[in-house]
Amino acid sequence: KIMIRMITTRLASSSLSIVILVTLVFVMAHLTPGGPAYSILGMKATASSVAQLNARLGLDAPLWKQYAIWWWHLLHGQLGYSYLLNRPVGQLLWQYERNTLVFYISAIVISTALSIGLGLLQGVYYGRWPAKLISALQLGFYALPPFFVAAMLVLWFAVQLPLFPASGITDLRAAHPSIGAYIAHLALPVTTITLLTVASLSRYFGEAVREELGKDYVRTAMAKGVSFPSILFRHVLRNALRPLVTMIGLSFPYIFTGGVIVESVFNYPGLGWLMWRSALSQDYPVLIAIVLIIGLLTVIGNLLADLVNGLLDPRASYE
Repeated sequence: KIMIRMITTRLASSSLSIVILVTLVFVMAHLTPGGPAYSILGMKATASSVAQLNARLGLDAPLWKQYAIWWWHLLHGQLGYSYLLNRPVGQLLWQYERNTLVFYISAIVISTALSIGLGLLQGVYYGRWPAKLISALQLGFYALPPFFVAAMLVLWFAVQLPLFPASGITDLRAAHPSIGAYIAHLALPVTTITLLTVASLSRYFGEAVREELGKDYVRTAMAKGVSFPSILFRHVLRNALRPLVTMIGLSFPYIFTGGVIVESVFNYPGLGWLMWRSALSQDYPVLIAIVLIIGLLTVIGNLLADLVNGLLDPRASYE
């Protein structure tokens, strides 16, 4: 019953967040100079072309009706049309989103595994040189901006030691790029995001492990003769994972914004790269759709984090 109540509460809360998000994006689109039509056609558009587009998109209707049309289009996957690229925004986003999903999922999986390993070491060896070394590395990488880490990796591993490609997603000279070539192009961008993400996540997880190791149940279990590895991996790890899962959910926007810079540096054709190009060309329909997707990913990330935390500790209070 607690789990069902928690899931229902979180779904309702997330649904409300999505409604607020969609409404804010709708308002933002109408607050652009000249309105949505000028945003789509450009500020040099003629009055007649703006009037024709307003009539075609229903932008000459009352605001409440435009809002209803906005929801109708979203529910049917209609995210607008990019007149600069002459393609529906939905098709355009899907072309780049596939690359972004592979990029981010790889980075998050690797970052989570490394954060757990480093956090356990930091918690177990708290106050000793392994923990101090890990802490120094965390602070060092946490302070570095994404573009600097990306540039250094390109300099070291693509220029001085040409082990990996410096940009792109496949070798344009190959008629049928292999999976190995695809992974090689992913290596440096994924490493950049992983280094920056681990620096943040492992620090919080290491602190959570240290706090758990100082609790009474650990001392009681050790007094009863339970082995330390059993305590660490069966009890401490499970309890310490809750704040890590929360941090992963909250880091979705940070990972994406860092990914915008990283994708631009590596010329990696993902949503971040498309967002950067759309901002330079003032392609507002694409920009608005990407902002909407970022918000949705943030809501979904927080929802998944809450659900996983509920599974890890069903006794948590969700009233």
